[in-house]
Amino acid sequence: MVTAPGPAPSASAGPAVSLRKMEETAPALVGLYKSAKVSLEKNGLSGERAAVYLVLDYSGSMREYYRDGTVQALADRVLGLSAHLDDDGIVPVVIFSTDIDARADISLAGHQDRIATIVAGLGHMGKTSYHLAMDAVIDHYLERGSTAPALVVFQTDGGPISRPAAERYLCKAAELPLFWQFIGFGDPAGRQFDFLRRLDDLAVPEKRAVDNAGFFHAGQDPREVPDGTLYDRLVGEFPQWLAAARARGIVL
Repeated sequence: MVTAPGPAPSASAGPAVSLRKMEETAPALVGLYKSAKVSLEKNGLSGERAAVYLVLDYSGSMREYYRDGTVQALADRVLGLSAHLDDDGIVPVVIFSTDIDARADISLAGHQDRIATIVAGLGHMGKTSYHLAMDAVIDHYLERGSTAPALVVFQTDGGPISRPAAERYLCKAAELPLFWQFIGFGDPAGRQFDFLRRLDDLAVPEKRAVDNAGFFHAGQDPREVPDGTLYDRLVGEFPQWLAAARARGIVL
């Protein structure tokens, strides 16, 4: 994980993990790595450094997405992105439902079937306590002593069991170098994501110091979303947040 702040890198700076290392360590992810590079360049993020987190919904309605490999596919895509932003090749993972079900890591060297391994020992799939998952990410970030920016990919297929708590955590987290990119799985016409759309539009500065969250819907089968499109959506709002957070001294 990135642990030290520094000036914004120039566009000529290279990726955190080289193509050669990707080819040696995680050859199955090279295509994703190349797609992520295109999206980062398009969004002015070439050479940027940031920690990357992955938060995964383990509620009962997510069962099939774990079973058919959709969640693993998202984890692989996040790793392909992280390799450009964070030089350790490791993404901390928080899996949540009613409570925190697991805290783990996925790495370039051990990415294959990693999600299935993590969830194999887990019990009942519960509901969706966003705020507990957010708290776990915040704790991990603060415990590492990092002041570098972080991109949190937060996947869910439904709204939180406590909307006030989720909103409160997001607003408090706006003072930290954390950007929350929410991604929805499931029926695009469903009302379960109305809260996330509202969360995405919370007023600045009345509610939060900066706009520290984004949301997009990946549909019923997120694996059908082209890699380039997914990466564009994952990083599309990150540059605006970085600029605002740096202007306020939240990111150094």
